[in-house]
Amino acid sequence: MRRYIFHLHISSEAYLDYYRGTIRHVLARCANGQTVQFPASLLQGFVTTEGIHGAFVLTCDENNKCVSLQRQP
Repeated sequence: MRRYIFHLHISSEAYLDYYRGTIRHVLARCANGQTVQFPASLLQGFVTTEGIHGAFVLTCDENNKCVSLQRQP
């Protein structure tokens, strides 16, 4: 399994484009400098009235399919 650690700061207004499907993927820069892309639909459980903010861990299988997305404490 591969793990990607990154921070996201998406305002609630900016997230509307993801919610509506105008933007389907999120592109994030990881702590180690790598760039990771994943489906925006994975973020739905993390949206607050202020948007999406925090550190996240994306876990992918050996075929680079998303297994889970978790917020770091």
